[in-house]
Amino acid sequence: MSMLARAVRCRHTLHVKSNVTISSPRRVKASFMWPFALVLTFILAAFVTTAYFLQVRVRDRALIDRVAAVAKLMDQKLEKDTNMIRAVLHTMQGIPAIAQAFADQDRSALLREAGPLFETLRSEHRITHLYFNNQAMRNLVRLHSPEEYGDEILRATTVQARSQNKTIHGLELGALGTLTLRVVTPWRSAPGVLGYVEMGEEIGHLIEEIHASLSVDLLVLMDKQRLPAPQWEQGLAMLKRQGSWDRFAREVMVAQTMAEIPVAVTDSILAALRVGGTRILSEDGQTLHLAMLPLTDANGQRLGDMVVMRDISGLQRTFQRSIATVTALSLLVGAFVLGLFYFALDRVERDYQRQHDLEHQLLRLDTEHARILQIEKLSALGTMVGEIAHQLNNPLVGVVNLAQLAQREPDNPVRTTELLAEIRQAGQDCHAFIASMLRFAKVSKFDCHSTDMAQVVSETVLMFRQTLRRQIQVEVQLPGEPVILMADPILLRHALFNLLVNAAQATEGEGRIVIGLKAQLHPETGVPGWMLSVRDHGKGIAPEIIDKVFTPFFTTRREGTGLGLPVVQHVALLHQGFVSVKNLPEGGTQFAVWLPQTEPAPV
Repeated sequence: MSMLARAVRCRHTLHVKSNVTISSPRRVKASFMWPFALVLTFILAAFVTTAYFLQVRVRDRALIDRVAAVAKLMDQKLEKDTNMIRAVLHTMQGIPAIAQAFADQDRSALLREAGPLFETLRSEHRITHLYFNNQAMRNLVRLHSPEEYGDEILRATTVQARSQNKTIHGLELGALGTLTLRVVTPWRSAPGVLGYVEMGEEIGHLIEEIHASLSVDLLVLMDKQRLPAPQWEQGLAMLKRQGSWDRFAREVMVAQTMAEIPVAVTDSILAALRVGGTRILSEDGQTLHLAMLPLTDANGQRLGDMVVMRDISGLQRTFQRSIATVTALSLLVGAFVLGLFYFALDRVERDYQRQHDLEHQLLRLDTEHARILQIEKLSALGTMVGEIAHQLNNPLVGVVNLAQLAQREPDNPVRTTELLAEIRQAGQDCHAFIASMLRFAKVSKFDCHSTDMAQVVSETVLMFRQTLRRQIQVEVQLPGEPVILMADPILLRHALFNLLVNAAQATEGEGRIVIGLKAQLHPETGVPGWMLSVRDHGKGIAPEIIDKVFTPFFTTRREGTGLGLPVVQHVALLHQGFVSVKNLPEGGTQFAVWLPQTEPAPV
């Protein structure tokens, strides 16, 4: 805060000690750069971290959506194939030759009549199983393996079909370790249920279709407790597949779309996937994102799991490039912002240094100004001494004359009493005049309080008339309502007295001085205020010197000090106002002090 701003505070001492210590200015850049750099680093780190986790979230969301798509597509394909098998079974029950052979429980007739149909279904629709079972669930004919028959079929689908007497479908684990979609339906006739016919398809082709449609690799794992090792090995040999029973502890692979399972797929990875998590594996330059779907049979019991593997190598490289690009751009932006902030702070520091130096200079100037103010006050008081002596001389001469008259009439007590009363009145007038002068000359502190401007004007005019040798008419033009401002009345009287003295010196002959007070907005800010003006009827101020009248020590009179108007300007600035001067068209000069409108202090 500058010295000028501090000066407008109430009760601010005008006299400043010359030995005030000025502290060194703070280093703005050192105070702000490191905290700002730390905050900027934190913001950039938070931005990069947020970008990273958003990318991870998008990546995980894409895998979740892909897993959901796998489950939905598989259900759709199973439903489609189930409906197709239902239709075939219904159509087959309507073929008389097959229906008669099944009613007669004739194996040869069934092989002869249903065999061609089964071959067509196997070659064109991937049907891999067709059973004819009697009422006791004993197998009558296996068209996919005619040499095997007579065994009891107690799979979940057949048991439910017999107990519920309706068509049942579901996934079941075959004897060779294959996962098969089975549809079992009762064969009804007029006497009742002749038996049960079962048709199924291994779902290996569904795995390949999903792999082609959704661009994901699938790995089908079966629980070892549901698949004995000899049957699994027999299925490997028959289907000419490769695998390892000991690769995983709890499960064994029965189908896959990849040529080789990544080595990184371990029991710990499967355990994490089994509880609903996801994992990312990198191997031989390939990055895989893994999730898992459970596989259940017709009874809703868990058979095993299907691992969904999505190749995100390209996505991962793009993701890493994006993160690197974002980080690099963030660093560049951060460095740019930090550089701008550095240069801005450098400019602020230079301005702050200049302001500090200006404060130092203002402090010295304020000290000098206080000294000049004191000199001007003494000079003004010196000027006023002559006027005061003139004012006191008349009553004192009267006092001496009255005392002499009292001495001549010692025997007349009444007259003596009258003379003493007049002497006392003259003494009281001198005392009141001296007290008024002492109050007027007290200009040591800026003490603002609620001030009646009419009273300030009247007291100053009274003092002016008492101290001026010649009589000059002073006209006062005040508003009808009282004007109360927060101001220092002593300083205002002092400033107004200086303006009246200047006006009196400029006025010649029978001219008069006009004091005016009227409301007026600040010409630049529009702030409401009051203009206290003093107009004389002199010759005016020469245009070449009118801009110099407020310069300290500038004067056109030999006996002048050149400090009266600078003091007026200083008083105006202390009240957050200003002083102006202009020559009037009708002749003479007007000095005006603008003071802001302030609320009176509470009583």
